[in-house]
Amino acid sequence: MSQASLTSLFTPSTRASQSSPSLSQTPSSRYGHTRKRSEAEDLSATEVTPLKRQRITTTSRLQSAAPLAERLRPHTLEEFVGQPHLTGPGSLLMSQLDRGATGSIIFWGPPGCGKTTLARLLAKRTNAVFKELSATDSGIADVRAVVDEAKNLLALTGRRTILFLDEVHRFNKAQQDIFLPFIEQGHLQLIGATTENPSFRLTSALLSRCRVFVLERLTDDDIRKIITQAVQRVSQTDSSHETVSHPNTHEVHVVDEDVGSSDVASSQPDIEEPLPQPSQLSQSSVGSEPGPSGTPSSSTQAALLFPAYPQLTPKVLSTIVSLSTGDARTALSLLELVLSAARTSDEGTLLSSLRRSVSTAYDRSGDARYDMISALHKSVRGSQGSAALYWLARMLSAGEDPLYIARRMVVCASEDIGLADNHALPLAMATYQACQVIGMPECRINLAHLISYLAEAPKSTRSYEGYNRAEEAAKLDPTIPVPLMVRNAPTGLMKDLGYAQDYKYNPEYAHPVTNDYLPIQFRGGEFLRKEGDKRDKVWDEDALRQWELQENGGRPWSGRPTEPDGTFSQTPQQEPDDAQDQQS
Repeated sequence: MSQASLTSLFTPSTRASQSSPSLSQTPSSRYGHTRKRSEAEDLSATEVTPLKRQRITTTSRLQSAAPLAERLRPHTLEEFVGQPHLTGPGSLLMSQLDRGATGSIIFWGPPGCGKTTLARLLAKRTNAVFKELSATDSGIADVRAVVDEAKNLLALTGRRTILFLDEVHRFNKAQQDIFLPFIEQGHLQLIGATTENPSFRLTSALLSRCRVFVLERLTDDDIRKIITQAVQRVSQTDSSHETVSHPNTHEVHVVDEDVGSSDVASSQPDIEEPLPQPSQLSQSSVGSEPGPSGTPSSSTQAALLFPAYPQLTPKVLSTIVSLSTGDARTALSLLELVLSAARTSDEGTLLSSLRRSVSTAYDRSGDARYDMISALHKSVRGSQGSAALYWLARMLSAGEDPLYIARRMVVCASEDIGLADNHALPLAMATYQACQVIGMPECRINLAHLISYLAEAPKSTRSYEGYNRAEEAAKLDPTIPVPLMVRNAPTGLMKDLGYAQDYKYNPEYAHPVTNDYLPIQFRGGEFLRKEGDKRDKVWDEDALRQWELQENGGRPWSGRPTEPDGTFSQTPQQEPDDAQDQQS
């Protein structure tokens, strides 16, 4: 190789040669060039509208794309809103937390009540490694991988691992059994979250190794507090980001070093750090007009509460609280819609949009369905027609199958009305057939007819209770033979053996006759009691007075026993009047 070629290998490139003088400049000369560039940029800033933003990471982009409910999760237990029976001082969960370990836990509660957030905060407080899986897209292999890592980490560093498994009820029984040895040996702490009743969806073996904590639906005050804190944090975040807006528009043009210039308005704030904690709102004033009576309008009141978002009026805030029905995630999603709306949005249009964006939460396979049908049945049994119609409307409006309700009312007609009104069962069957033939929405009228009739009908459980007594007796000894007198005797041999011997055929007699209808062990027993028989019935004076006050206008119940002077007694007689007089 020639000397010239060797020399070229060690000669700086043209770009490097051009930049080398700047490296050799004295500090004062570099400072002078920097100051000149700064002055030039200041002069051009007034002429160039686009704003150059700093380079952001992939994590920041993913975080900024997350919904508002995800970005505004609290960072400490002190910021957690709701569930005071779990997070309050002296609670069982906090007592365990103070000892440094919570053990394995199942959080059972409705959506949006804080199960995931509380699990993360518990792991953070105990300084445990937090792993999160969802039973909807994970399997045994994923759990084993977490367990292996947890065992190694525990052996090397002594740190425990908390596995949070969302929708734990989605795991079948075989999948749930994978946790048993690891929880028992202490290699893993499980925190499962479920919206379904653990008694029905989780195995008894897993439940015996975990403590179940019930999370209640958030109250309206809790939702209001969450929304207020969210607006404060978003307001402070928006004010911390410097943006340059075009006159007479609300669009902000951003120049990205990676992708070049863009005229598309940003729909999410560019977040490079976690959102700031709730703090006092800026006291900037927003102009407003007084109402017709001289008092500040709703927009004025909202501006005093949320200056940055005048479209979030008190009425809009109350509507969000009402529509969320105790679900913080729903509330924050609705809030995000409001905050993204124009500041001059019409309140009525905004409220209408919010109502249309929320669908009724009703799971036809969950606890809510059985809770509502139970409330409907109990309202009919208690002769509360208005309450029964309300629960009927709730279920039908949520899309419940009318045949499901009709079947339950067929049972109710015999169980609760029974012998007191023999027309109840035919009407219930007719209504069931009408629902089959007509269908929704017209069959709601047939169901309302039936439920109103059953609620106002007299009640009797004699046949239902009589069968229960008979069933209990039948289970004592299923091998007791049938008395010979009432056995079937279709052949001569059976008659010779004594079958049906001395049986008296009742229609042949002009007077009552008797036969041995029951086995000798139960002869003389009474399963179906006489009408008006009050044996085994409870007399609760406090409950009766409450009914008289709330349902009977404060008047004494007509079935109260009377004293010789005509006044009502507070103690029952041996045979008080029929309890059906309760129907007022």
